[in-house]
Amino acid sequence: MPPTSTSSSSSAPTRAPLVRLTGIRKRYGAVEALTGVDLHVDAGEVLAICGDNGAGKSTLIRVVSGAHEPDAGAIEIEGRAVRLGSPQGALQAGIATIYQDLALAPRQPIWQNIFIGAELTRPLVPGLRILDKRRMRAEAKRYLARLNVTIDDVDRPVETLSGGQRQAVAIARALRWNARLVIMDEPTAALGVAESRQVLDLIRELARGGTTVILISHNMGEVVDVASRVAVLKSGRKIADRPTAGLTGDDLAHLVMTGQPARH
Repeated sequence: MPPTSTSSSSSAPTRAPLVRLTGIRKRYGAVEALTGVDLHVDAGEVLAICGDNGAGKSTLIRVVSGAHEPDAGAIEIEGRAVRLGSPQGALQAGIATIYQDLALAPRQPIWQNIFIGAELTRPLVPGLRILDKRRMRAEAKRYLARLNVTIDDVDRPVETLSGGQRQAVAIARALRWNARLVIMDEPTAALGVAESRQVLDLIRELARGGTTVILISHNMGEVVDVASRVAVLKSGRKIADRPTAGLTGDDLAHLVMTGQPARH
């Protein structure tokens, strides 16, 4: 009797998340900042992480960004166990973090901020290379264009830019680092309504371009507007993890406070 053929309805192997955290624990002295947190983010997803002050959001981001080593637990990238070890190790793994201060040099031009630490050079004479400023200016415009941002004069000092434009420069620098995951820590915290809207548009452009985003935010309305999924932390534990579809900002605020969905 011939062997039975595999059913056409058999499910194909599922793709591993871009990043998966399993059982992450982190203690600072007597304080356990993270208690066995499991979390994953899929390629191209916008995942929001919410919670009150002291919930563990910042500690979790420091772990994912390589700034802090977890005391226990595992980190995987596309199914492969990794030890990030440092922010530079995270960058090499394709994870870039944009903190609230943006880490920009305000008096330096836009193109120099985008290429800081990764400058392009060209040969002048055998054995001597100099900065290729023309190419960096052109590439800076290209990275900004990927975010649907047009700034014709990339020689402008960053200090002359609006808050939203500065976020664009910081994101363009992450793209220059070939980041596959960009972590944004409270990107609209100090911005007005119009600039906040511009930053949310930047996040959407990142996702449309295939870049994964983790967004840390206290603004529940912005979270449900731009994120596809939200994870909620409380006292170092993950208490909720669900799609944002169907949620309002008030619903999410209730979820953050109680760990339970609002009743309508």
